[in-house]
Amino acid sequence: MSIVQQSDWKRFITRHPEAHILQSDEWGKLKSSFNWDAKRLIVGNTGALVLFKQLPLGFSIAYIPKGPVGDDWNSIWSEVDELCVNHKAVFLKIEPDLWESIKNREVENIEGFRKSNQTIQPRNTIVINLNGSESDWLMCMKQKTRYNIRLAQRKGVKVEYSDDLELFHRMIEVTAHRDKFGVHTYDYYQRAYNLFYPAGNSELLVAKYNDMPLSAIMLFVLGKRAWYFYGASNNLERSRMPTYLLQWEAMRWAARKGCLEYDLWGIPDERKEVLEENFLKRSDGLWGVYRFKRGFGGELRRSTGAWDRIYHPRFYSLYLSYLKMCKINSY
Repeated sequence: MSIVQQSDWKRFITRHPEAHILQSDEWGKLKSSFNWDAKRLIVGNTGALVLFKQLPLGFSIAYIPKGPVGDDWNSIWSEVDELCVNHKAVFLKIEPDLWESIKNREVENIEGFRKSNQTIQPRNTIVINLNGSESDWLMCMKQKTRYNIRLAQRKGVKVEYSDDLELFHRMIEVTAHRDKFGVHTYDYYQRAYNLFYPAGNSELLVAKYNDMPLSAIMLFVLGKRAWYFYGASNNLERSRMPTYLLQWEAMRWAARKGCLEYDLWGIPDERKEVLEENFLKRSDGLWGVYRFKRGFGGELRRSTGAWDRIYHPRFYSLYLSYLKMCKINSY
């Protein structure tokens, strides 16, 4: 079996600058710190970071986030199958790093995969094109967003680099309570920062007014892409629009890192026409997030979603019933 060490996987990812950050070695290490078992597999010019989550009775769930990496997916599945069987995986879930508008022959032509309605990563996102000048970026934004960026600057908001993960976690807990969503533990964010920051693949930005922290975001970068995964804000001085200036400085940081795209990550799982029809009417769930993110003028993109390869059909059916009954997402 073509299982490789972490150092080999890092070299492999370096040769594939198009790879998603969720296939990076650091992401595997991060998940390994929080009850996942990460395996790295390379066959020829194609590879996959495969994550395993333990279930009762020695079974597991296998997951390939935003992969595989490489062009020849057919070459890898027999090795992936062997790995999954050895780990008693009930099923393998993959969420390819592909957009819905692209013909997904890599998945559709492989016997044994079925489309899944259960996605782990958000299907919809907004991606900002970082080509051109900063003036070009501003011209692509909604007028109100441009105004709010300049308002924050006029009202004395400053954005700084930080390593204060305790501050970030306190803020994100306030945000979670206010906006009613789940967050990770402090240890999770600290571990993510410690893994990605030393290699220059992460940054924590904090917006302040008179040295008073107002909001913060944690950014990630790999190759020519940057991602905004985690954001937080308290309830202070919100009229100064610190979150708008934060995103502007995040775009500038990503461009300095050589990125061509900045992925804002995570908006409601609806078609574009539904999003545009309802974003002014709704504020529940991620609707407020969409209203904010759409102002930056990026392109709405929808991933191909999730595909499952089933090894134990009976247990797979029980697992789906359990998820439906509990209405939870185990990932």
